[in-house]
Amino acid sequence: AQSLPGLLLVRPINSCLAWVSVAHINSASRQAEHCRTNCRQNRASSMQQPRLIGFLALILGCLLQTQAEVPVQSDFQQDQFLGKWYGIGLASNSKWFKEKKSVMKMCTTVVTPTEDGNVNVTSTYPKLDQCETRKSFFVPTDQPGRFSYTSPRTGSQHDIRVVETNYDEYALLYAKMTKGAETFTMVTLYGRRKELSPELLKKFTKFALEQGLTQENILILPQTNLCMEASV
Repeated sequence: AQSLPGLLLVRPINSCLAWVSVAHINSASRQAEHCRTNCRQNRASSMQQPRLIGFLALILGCLLQTQAEVPVQSDFQQDQFLGKWYGIGLASNSKWFKEKKSVMKMCTTVVTPTEDGNVNVTSTYPKLDQCETRKSFFVPTDQPGRFSYTSPRTGSQHDIRVVETNYDEYALLYAKMTKGAETFTMVTLYGRRKELSPELLKKFTKFALEQGLTQENILILPQTNLCMEASV
């Protein structure tokens, strides 16, 4: 290094530059080492940051992809979907489901069109020794087989999709329910008859698990003769 009378030029790495007196060489050495350490740390941090950003972007992409992959029955025919269905299976991570799971039984659901183009969904289910009926009005979206619904009782928003159906045997439905900051998932298996094949029950369970639900969230509804006479 080039020096001046009584001064020494110290050039630490990464263009850290300082003029110091000869009497303060030890101090300069410490400063140089400190600068080297900072430079190494900055260099390591700059190498790790893109990796972290890339990792987070990958996770976000996977989450968005999973959400976007919930399908809707292709070429959905609403007129063929109308009529009476039996509730065969139900799966959900909602608090309501956890509280009622132990007393739930098979129910009937009748789907009819309304004059304003919506869909009237009337479910009748046993409650103690009586039959209770609840009506919901599903509003079709621009995508056939996908509906929206707002609960007048709780204000929750429902995104409902007919995932798969052959119309005369079974229907697999998915619903994402949002209430405030909380979001829940519900998967329902319907049948035109009270019993479905083991293969369809497995299809229902597999799909529910793929949506992030657990085995504890899944219920094959016990059969009953109560409230099964609902007419179309």
